[in-house]
Amino acid sequence: GSGKHNNWSFATVEGLQLLNPSQAFQKTGSPHVFPAAIAAVVRGVHKYGDLMRQSIATPGNDFRLGGMEAPPVVISTYLGTSLADYLQRYIAGEEVGAYAPAKHELPFGVGTLPRIRVPSEDRNRTSPFPYGGNRFEFRAAGSSQNVSMINTTLNTMTAEGMKVIADRVEAGEDAKAVAQELLKKHMKCVFNGNGYDPEWPDKAVKQDIWRIDAGVDAICELDSKKNVEFFSSMGVFSGEECEARKAIMLEHYIGVVDMELLTLKDMILQHILPCCDAAPSCDASTTKELTAAAETLTKKAHEITALAETDLPKAAKMAYEARFGEMAAVRELCDAAEAVCKDELWTLATYKDLLFLDTHTAVTEEGAFAA
Repeated sequence: GSGKHNNWSFATVEGLQLLNPSQAFQKTGSPHVFPAAIAAVVRGVHKYGDLMRQSIATPGNDFRLGGMEAPPVVISTYLGTSLADYLQRYIAGEEVGAYAPAKHELPFGVGTLPRIRVPSEDRNRTSPFPYGGNRFEFRAAGSSQNVSMINTTLNTMTAEGMKVIADRVEAGEDAKAVAQELLKKHMKCVFNGNGYDPEWPDKAVKQDIWRIDAGVDAICELDSKKNVEFFSSMGVFSGEECEARKAIMLEHYIGVVDMELLTLKDMILQHILPCCDAAPSCDASTTKELTAAAETLTKKAHEITALAETDLPKAAKMAYEARFGEMAAVRELCDAAEAVCKDELWTLATYKDLLFLDTHTAVTEEGAFAA
């Protein structure tokens, strides 16, 4: 899989950017607006991390998340040391004033260039949802995804947080006290460390942070009692609409895996087996195993499709397991066959072809760009 980043912020109808600390203070004169906005977001991440994970549940993401420069499946947020320290002092009741990000001098190593001061905190590239100075960046979206469900989830969970704050303040509670309470309760989902630490997923579960490894399991959270009540209470989705979206996402997942299974089968029959037949170094046992593998893939695709008629969640789970079971095993067979076939006999693109081939030079040599 491949991914993209979803930069997200929110503002008032007058245009006040609530996640911009300097603007929030300058336009309101209150140091509590920005912490309250952060509290609404952090509360949402902590309570509805399952929905955030559901919103990025795609077949490609099951391979991508947690590696290849993608964030892990653990749904936490990164605020940075400077902002986290500020909020901890705010929670403790200190008079902290408006938040101003810490800055440091950018070293150029050249004395003749002017000195430039930049924010000390950069986005944590191992976090799925880091704060970036005036916005959050959901870094776990799949590249082929429509981001509507992602932003619907972010908007709704934050709107609920703002509603909780507004209702309590309008009922007579102190705004600062409400923001402090929410931050204290939900800051446990803030993680400023290394998201690739192999110990982090288990630690996250102990800290009551959402971790859902399989995309199909995350999709099935969409119509849980908690989440149906959440969406329906905010006037976004009814229970029936949650169920419908869950079914559509599961059908899509199954459809993608079905195509992958049959495509891999065709690659074996149309390319890899003929290559092995033409290669003297490829023995009969390899050919026999590949033939059996093609039959296994076809059978598994039919089983998943048949089960989907009666039980979508179970069929989607079978599809998920097939990708990491049967398909992964077949991949090893194909790699082994490629290793003993000469390059001129192998009819599929190799990693060398995909990553390092100078296609412009190749086309030019064929005369396509000749005058």
